[in-house]
Amino acid sequence: MNEHYEAAKDNYLISTDKEKLDLETIYNYIAFESYWAQGISRAVVEKSIANSLCFGLYEGTKQIGFARLVTDKATFAYLADVFVLPEHRGKGLSKWLMATIHAHPELQKLRRWWLGTKDAHGLYEQFGWTRITEDVAKRFMQKHNPDVYKKAE
Repeated sequence: MNEHYEAAKDNYLISTDKEKLDLETIYNYIAFESYWAQGISRAVVEKSIANSLCFGLYEGTKQIGFARLVTDKATFAYLADVFVLPEHRGKGLSKWLMATIHAHPELQKLRRWWLGTKDAHGLYEQFGWTRITEDVAKRFMQKHNPDVYKKAE
């Protein structure tokens, strides 16, 4: 499926068309405002977008939110870099973004979705996400480099 997936509501649009993405807005939020990737380089953000299924959220043509999935579209998806710009929060847009992502036709048969969040558990729980239980967590491992984006001195 190569067509772009889109949803529209009022003056808002969600689209998987990477041509619509405002890389400057995405980079500035992730590198300077997010808690998860402070200091990430623009090149790394661009590479992550190139290799992911991306969902841009727009008011008119202005990008106001973003999310991306690292996925094989068959078995697994990792949801990452989800944000709505602060001045657009409180309007139900993050819920609409999540509903749109979950409705994507190529993501309907995935066995497992993962994400990491510090403060948005309530949002994701509305869409069937649950916290990883201790017995499940014992099966998974990680290789974590939390300082990878820090600027070299």
